[in-house]
Amino acid sequence: MSESPPETPSAPVPHVIALVDDDRNILTSVAIGLQAEGFATRVYADGETALKALLENPPDLAVCDIKMPRLDGLQLLQRLREKSALPVIFLTSKDEEPDEALGLAMGADDYITKPFSQRLLVARIRAILRRLELARADLAGLAGAPAQTPLAEPVRRGRLTMDPARHQVHWDGKPVSLTVTEFLILESLAQRPGVIKSRNQLMDAAYSDDVYVDDRTIDSHIKRLRRKFRAADPAFAAIETLYGAGYAFADG
Repeated sequence: MSESPPETPSAPVPHVIALVDDDRNILTSVAIGLQAEGFATRVYADGETALKALLENPPDLAVCDIKMPRLDGLQLLQRLREKSALPVIFLTSKDEEPDEALGLAMGADDYITKPFSQRLLVARIRAILRRLELARADLAGLAGAPAQTPLAEPVRRGRLTMDPARHQVHWDGKPVSLTVTEFLILESLAQRPGVIKSRNQLMDAAYSDDVYVDDRTIDSHIKRLRRKFRAADPAFAAIETLYGAGYAFADG
């Protein structure tokens, strides 16, 4: 009896990155750079076309310019966040600082200022995708994961429940949709209620070592977190500000 040939292991499925920019040169150069790093890319030249595609066939992450025709990056993000927690990185010009702050407040996961290096963009994309790894593995039934791989235990603090394995958050039983970065910041605070976490500590919890963000980024994410929880409970006050020190979670 002849032996069947050994099975060839299938190649890993590449992460899909959507690029949204009305500058064709940027779309082409960034797409080529990301493909060289092993990513698959989809490109869109305006926000309106991109929004439809991102909702109908979501990628793993989107990199969006702010200034675009038909639907700019901020409008795109606003409408996207009504239905999706897809990770989004904004590309901004140096004269668009108010826009980048607004983008973070609206739920963007990160921003990069133009001109930017491909290496920095790749580092930030990888940092966000690493945070999604556990949730994606769980949703896929932990396919291929070692049998001993444990699922992260849900975090319960007062009226807050966080399930890291499923990337789910509930307040008083009501679901609250968070981006990856918002989830990690809240998780860091909720793990030790009453303990003050400095902005640097929250940066360490939400970003990898090779990514730099400033204080304003953390503050914007905190404002967004409060806004989302107050939509579920107008009296929400569990995230406390300790001026000059940082933030703390009160589970009372």
